[in-house]
Amino acid sequence: MPSMSVDEALVTTRTVRQRLDLDRPVDRQTVVDCLRLAFQAPNGSNQQRWQWLLIDDPEVRRDVAAIYSASFGDFTPRPEDRSDYSSASAQRMSRSVMYLRDNLERVPVLVIPTLRGRLDGEDIFYQASLWGSILPAVWSFMLALRARGLGSAWTTIHLHREREMAELLRIPFDQYTQAGLFPVAYTLGTDFKAGDRALSESAVRWNHW
Repeated sequence: MPSMSVDEALVTTRTVRQRLDLDRPVDRQTVVDCLRLAFQAPNGSNQQRWQWLLIDDPEVRRDVAAIYSASFGDFTPRPEDRSDYSSASAQRMSRSVMYLRDNLERVPVLVIPTLRGRLDGEDIFYQASLWGSILPAVWSFMLALRARGLGSAWTTIHLHREREMAELLRIPFDQYTQAGLFPVAYTLGTDFKAGDRALSESAVRWNHW
């Protein structure tokens, strides 16, 4: 894949679900190379309190996918988060989400980043510090994937069953927090475009709210 500018990578690294190539293998070294770039991301006090679990065994992927799928039944949107899903774009997104749910076990590699420490009941400072120590690394990982013709999506639905996933994958639940689950595959085509962020432009304020 031809090299791209930083600006192009930033605006064309999209959430990819239906355009993941489920039939093309992804070698381990490619994923590790992307992670090594992610490890350079800034993180709290430069402690690098992360562990990254990579899953490419078909049987383990199947078991992970079963927990992922079952987690959809645990999700109830909060009243303030309920949106109008009748629009064409919302319907497309819904189909995309369901497609990934139904095909997750076919994705070549699944990645679960974890952070040392639990956030349950912690104050906002501690929560922000921990999330701020994994978010830049995950985004760097997704950008590195994009530069190599691969794609991913930040999914969190399985966190409704975080303990169950921890038990399956032998993650020390009392010591580590799972940040999400990322399907990794080559993409069907690389012609991704910038998203519509017009509403974000109106959310910019200077000096005072």
